[in-house]
Amino acid sequence: MVGALVPYVGDKSANADLTVAEIAARQHGVVTISQLRSAGLGRHAIELRVRSGHLHRVHQGVYAVGHAGLSRGGRYMAAVLALGDGAVLSHVSAAVLWGLVPARKDDEAVHVSLPSPNGRRRRSGIAIHRTTFAPGDLSRRARIPVTAPNRTLRDMRADRSVDPKLFRKAVGQAQHRRLRLDPRLTADRARSDLEQDFRAFVRRHRLPPAEINAPVGPFTVDFLWRSHHLAVETDSYEYHHGLVAFEDDHERDLALRRLGLTVLRYTGRQLEREAAAIAAEIRARLAS
Repeated sequence: MVGALVPYVGDKSANADLTVAEIAARQHGVVTISQLRSAGLGRHAIELRVRSGHLHRVHQGVYAVGHAGLSRGGRYMAAVLALGDGAVLSHVSAAVLWGLVPARKDDEAVHVSLPSPNGRRRRSGIAIHRTTFAPGDLSRRARIPVTAPNRTLRDMRADRSVDPKLFRKAVGQAQHRRLRLDPRLTADRARSDLEQDFRAFVRRHRLPPAEINAPVGPFTVDFLWRSHHLAVETDSYEYHHGLVAFEDDHERDLALRRLGLTVLRYTGRQLEREAAAIAAEIRARLAS
């Protein structure tokens, strides 16, 4: 069991080990040195458990209990605990915890924000951000203190090291999950990376500009040349999930055709591999 310790001889030590195990179970398998001391373990007892492999140092003042193989949640909790009161998971790490972007590599730094202007900007394995928080900026997920989704996305947008495509992916996922987002985060009307790529495709092939996410009756189409009655929908598995969505898309195409539109549908792979043919098809449709 995560957080389990083999009790040492003596009731006091056994009780302390059980207390430590209970704390670790609530914190993804990690504890702070102050929690160890509060449980009744002195410096010598802590050193003894480190040497015997019952405690494993993760950061200064933070230990994994029972084994060193921490989960992602354990790594995140350890980084937050290492920076003390007020520290919260933030930036890309927070986006991973909220499920807005794919999980990062295990050897990448964990991003943590602190409400303090002073101190180091980096510790081993932790990227530290000094900032201030407003009401509504903070939350918890899986018992880990973390920036709320809106604050997480604002931090990602402001961080120059974050790929803009990753930020757009996070916004798109937040919209897909119907999180209530700050309208300023969705000012760019392109809803996915694929739509961004198609917009660049239109410019690159010198096609006439199209309306983006254009309303047509009760629908919204990805790209529309309204005067030519031509719509283009861009598809990827990430944004059009499964068989139900596949059927819905084709029912929508039929309804759009009834409204007088020609609907073309392309995948990201087609845009990469058949760009010239797609450009020629769209150009021909516009000419007709």
